[in-house]
Amino acid sequence: MTLPDAAPILLERTPDRAIATLTFNRPHARNALTLDAMRAFAEAVETLHAWAGDGLRAAILTGAGTAAFCAGGDLVDLADKPTEADALAFITVMGDALAQLERLPVPVIAALNGYALGGGSEIALACDLRIVDETAQMGLVQMRLALTPGWGAGQRLLRAVGYARALDILLQARPMPAPELLALGLAAQIAPAGEALAAAQAYAQQVASHPPEAVRAAKALLWAGVTQPYADALRFERELFPPLWAAEPHLSAVERFLRGRKR
Repeated sequence: MTLPDAAPILLERTPDRAIATLTFNRPHARNALTLDAMRAFAEAVETLHAWAGDGLRAAILTGAGTAAFCAGGDLVDLADKPTEADALAFITVMGDALAQLERLPVPVIAALNGYALGGGSEIALACDLRIVDETAQMGLVQMRLALTPGWGAGQRLLRAVGYARALDILLQARPMPAPELLALGLAAQIAPAGEALAAAQAYAQQVASHPPEAVRAAKALLWAGVTQPYADALRFERELFPPLWAAEPHLSAVERFLRGRKR
């Protein structure tokens, strides 16, 4: 599915259907999200879940242009929504969509070019991995507007970097450059300027080359560790292993290994 070029969210799939790319498509506004764009994003995430049942191996999120991944909510569009009820309505749209995004059974890679501030950082943190170009900056800068994260980034940041560092990031409310993101473990790798998407595509192709059952199991066992008590997560990890051991991809890999040893 590819939406018209004027759409705020573009969604496409490679010809082999293994990799999907979701693009925030409002480069004139640093890919900031209007309420309509938030709803379109939520619909796109639903489509990704449907594709996950139809051969999808990995998903990439990126922003149109080179200036920004996503600048979060479009304050111009949201300025006429000043009440608590308004806020609850639009953070529910994005909060639910990001919760759905992180529950995709396949790896989700954010390709960050330029700025990913405020809500843009919230979206990036809901992805499994972040590949940033050397100009990229992430920042939970909501404190500058007398706000906190509202789409779940506080909890995700806490789990990624720990309490004290997460609180420091929220209170400082400053953009963090690519080397700092890498040092904090918030970025998996740094690409040259303008090449985050290409690097993410190469990474996704590598993921797609692995047996899909093993890839999904790897994500599932770590997700269990995030969401379940330790003993339950250990049990879940142990349950994943035997079916993979007896499956054709593993048996074929062992056969190739043994053939190689006989040469």
